[in-house]
Amino acid sequence: MPNKKGGNRLESYLNPIQTVSMMKALIYQGIKSVKVANVEDPKIEKADDLILKVTSTAICGSDLHLYHGMVPSLSKGSILGHETMGIVEDVGSAVKKVKKGDRVIVPFPVACGGCWYCEHDLYSQCDNSNPHNEIGGILGCGEVYGGYQGGQAEYLRVPYANVGPRIVPEELSDEQVLFLTDVLPTSYWGVDIGGVKKDDTVVVLGCGPIGLSSIKWSALAGAKRIIAVDCIDYRLEHARKHYGIEAINFEHHDDTGEYIHEITKGGADVVLDCVGLDGKLSTLEKIETLLKLQGGSKSAIEVASQIVRKGGTIVLLGVYGTRYNLFPLGDLFAKNVTLKMGQCPVHAYVDPILNMIKENKFDPTDIITHQFSLSQGDRAYEIFDKKEDNCIKVILHP
Repeated sequence: MPNKKGGNRLESYLNPIQTVSMMKALIYQGIKSVKVANVEDPKIEKADDLILKVTSTAICGSDLHLYHGMVPSLSKGSILGHETMGIVEDVGSAVKKVKKGDRVIVPFPVACGGCWYCEHDLYSQCDNSNPHNEIGGILGCGEVYGGYQGGQAEYLRVPYANVGPRIVPEELSDEQVLFLTDVLPTSYWGVDIGGVKKDDTVVVLGCGPIGLSSIKWSALAGAKRIIAVDCIDYRLEHARKHYGIEAINFEHHDDTGEYIHEITKGGADVVLDCVGLDGKLSTLEKIETLLKLQGGSKSAIEVASQIVRKGGTIVLLGVYGTRYNLFPLGDLFAKNVTLKMGQCPVHAYVDPILNMIKENKFDPTDIITHQFSLSQGDRAYEIFDKKEDNCIKVILHP
């Protein structure tokens, strides 16, 4: 007989106990605090989702903005990471482009493939991937970017699986293809939209993974002179040793912009700002950023405005915050400078770069300095953040 308070008593004995499957993931705990925790496995939520068993995932400079609490929408317990690859574990009923067992990389922008922006190769500005904001969705970056969980975990739910994931050849290692998720397309895109061409002079501000990769793409585009700028000597030495270019420590000059303008005899044709809001903060900027009146440093933009030639181009590849006070707009206007910027539409660049890797025309592995298990994720973040042990790029393996 049915029980008035809740059905047949016998059912509770006949039905097996429902258990929740758990996985390991690297989660945000607060400013400069991450830890590996047991969290619920991701599930297929829509017919075009897939579940990825992660084999490799990387820590990006953009992840440090989250780590430092500069993205206020990131809640405690959120899974970090947007550079991820692995093996397809499960697919929704509408997924046709990949199948269980395929080895894929996952571009960091979440893109539907069918809106106006996706159809015009602006995947990072997808109109349908972010219900919380006008900007496009990004994996592992909090509510402001769509609220998607990240890939620094054992498993990842990937939406729009017919659009984003790309199958990669088995003969290529994870290290050769992992950076197709962000670093390689972003740096390539910067050189592309900057219009770098034969005999150009290019200045790259910042020698992290994006900056170092931008140097290599600029050389392949035919740049005659490439100057790398940073304040971290081991990164500058990497640029000199591996790429044979000029490298300048800006802390060794009273006015780096004026110095580079002088040695280039009028400025660079293209300046690639791979620093973004992580540039050196003035005292005023520290106060303004703390009070949410400014989105971080603008020192790299200020230097770029000094060293670009008249009629030249500045490309902002480093991530910036919201509004900026005392922006050097008048200086750029007076010199007829072209300013380009934004989140890379990764999907549009994966295939040509993958072909170059397969043909041994580009080796992305020289920037890898550290590899850890996922269980060591907290230590990996600390080393990457503090730039210990000559750290340039970190890969985590679940």
